[in-house]
Amino acid sequence: QVQLVESGGGLVQAGDSLRLSCTVSGDTSSTYAVGWFRQAPGKERHIVGGISRSGGYTYYVDSVKGRFTISRDDAKNTVFLQMNNLKPEDTAVYHCAAGPTLTTVNIGGATYWGKGIQVTVSA
Repeated sequence: QVQLVESGGGLVQAGDSLRLSCTVSGDTSSTYAVGWFRQAPGKERHIVGGISRSGGYTYYVDSVKGRFTISRDDAKNTVFLQMNNLKPEDTAVYHCAAGPTLTTVNIGGATYWGKGIQVTVSA
C-alpha cells in the first residue's frame, strides 16, 4: 500500500555533494516521520538522521552534523537528504524508512523501508 523509493545516489569525489530523495507512493493520506539510514560494507546499519511528521524537528548523528540536511516537501510526498562535503567514510547504501514517530523509526520500528541506493565517495 505504501512504498518508499530512494533516488539521487552515485559516485562522487571527496568534497562533492549529493542530494538523495525518498519518494512515498501509494496511500499518502497518512504523514510519517522519516529517517535516513546507511550501511557500509561489512558494517551494521545505523541511522544518519531524520525528520518529524510535521517537518518541525530534525535529528542528525554527530558524524554528519553541519554537512547533511534533511527536509521534506509533503506536496511532492518526498523527503530529501542533502549531503555536502562528502567523505570516503560516507560510502554506503542509504535507505529511507518511515514510521509513526522519529523515535519509533530510530529504534528500529519503522513501518516502511526503501530498498536503498548506493553512495560511493572516492578519496
